[in-house]
Amino acid sequence: MNRRDFLRLSGATGAAGLLGVQLSRAHAAATGAAGAPGEGLAKPDYALRIGRSLVELAPDHIVSTTTYNGQFPGPLIRLKEGQPVVIDVHNDTDVPEQLHWHGQFLPVAVDGAAEEGTPFIPGHGMRRLAFTPGPAGLRLYHTHVLAGSDLTRGQYSGQVGPVYIEPRHEPGRYDREVFLVLKEFDPFFSKGGDMAMDFLAPGQRDRSLEEAGESAMKASLARGTAHGYEVGYQTFAINGRMLGHGDPVRVKAGERVLFHIINGSATEVRSLALPGHTFKVLALDGNPVPNPAEVPVLWIGTAERISAIVEMNRPGVWVLGDLADDDRERGMGIVVEYAGQRGKPKWVAPKPFAWDYRRFALPGAQAAQVDEIIEMTFAKENAAEQGFNRWTINGQAFDMQAMTPKFRLQYGKRYRLRMHNASDDIHPMHLHRHSFEITRIAGQPTAGILKDVAMLGGYQSMDIDFTADQRGLSLFHCHMQLHMDYGFMALFDCT
Repeated sequence: MNRRDFLRLSGATGAAGLLGVQLSRAHAAATGAAGAPGEGLAKPDYALRIGRSLVELAPDHIVSTTTYNGQFPGPLIRLKEGQPVVIDVHNDTDVPEQLHWHGQFLPVAVDGAAEEGTPFIPGHGMRRLAFTPGPAGLRLYHTHVLAGSDLTRGQYSGQVGPVYIEPRHEPGRYDREVFLVLKEFDPFFSKGGDMAMDFLAPGQRDRSLEEAGESAMKASLARGTAHGYEVGYQTFAINGRMLGHGDPVRVKAGERVLFHIINGSATEVRSLALPGHTFKVLALDGNPVPNPAEVPVLWIGTAERISAIVEMNRPGVWVLGDLADDDRERGMGIVVEYAGQRGKPKWVAPKPFAWDYRRFALPGAQAAQVDEIIEMTFAKENAAEQGFNRWTINGQAFDMQAMTPKFRLQYGKRYRLRMHNASDDIHPMHLHRHSFEITRIAGQPTAGILKDVAMLGGYQSMDIDFTADQRGLSLFHCHMQLHMDYGFMALFDCT
């Protein structure tokens, strides 16, 4: 790249704080850059390599998957709010890849979604990304490619890693941080299966949504159609190790430990409890909550994050693990060991607890007025696409060929997405390049909770408000890989 091209690109994207350069061997030769990707360029702040590697979940259980830098999870990337960063992403595989900077307010060219127009990272090539990170807090990076029926691709692989953007002024007081990435391995297809939803509050269902969803399913089954494919998993891990195989979280009595927890699953909602302890939730999806509150159990949808402080005041050796016995016994847990304590890790199931986003809101807070309300109904067409469920938004599945924007936004205006779920599945709804405020859950008003993923319960409605402050295309989708691959996406175009 010559200086004129550099200045042209910098000028075009400088206001957004981004420069994206894609290099492959062929491209490098065409532009006069060094033949090997990255050669001749200034040293980046971070370098990530996408490639196949072995992950030892336990000594007798080793899986082959695609990872970042040969490890799972990918390396922790610590950035400073407002301080520009340069990251080189090398793709050592044979197929194009996308790396999505989940939860950040970044321009289309670096956000990491082909549907928006982000360039692919070519097979055996690289992209150099320069951007100004933000907002502060716990974010993540992960692949964002279509997997379809290939359970080695997309978020079924090991391509996920934590990002922590240090705020200019660190809130809260704690002694140390612990980052945990929850993930399933060895996926397989099954048919049918119900998703637990009784943990969500409020739990009221919309009768009209339920009637629509149930009647559609009954009609499909009456025609002799089997239930659509679902995905299950054989093994589970935290930070790439099954429960009991890996270093424990070692703590001291009296410590305040700040846990940063990421659900890196492709399709699963996860729970976590630490017997005898409570979690004081400080932030959801990296955004500080208005009302930090203590809870005995965490529930985390796909790609959701929770930052919570635990007071270490119950000496012993404990299992920090999932409430589901089968999942925990097959690996979804990690040992927490107090200094000077020995013995078999203990698990004690907590009492039933309802997860309610409103718990962390300011009581009586009122949502701001919006300029426009966008009504959205999500529906499932059972086994409609080669045995897979097809998902629609307002009766239309996303077309991966046309990639036509479905909703037009005006820059600076505030919008309310009124989401109606006409299925019995939980949908962790994600909006790229923005944060949104939850303003109504199952008919109950709330305000002040800022997120970028929110779990929408089966046969329920939810309102989320956001300001259209990112020009261009922004992808909106259910974060379950199986759903987004089969239609559950839409594009917003902000001008």
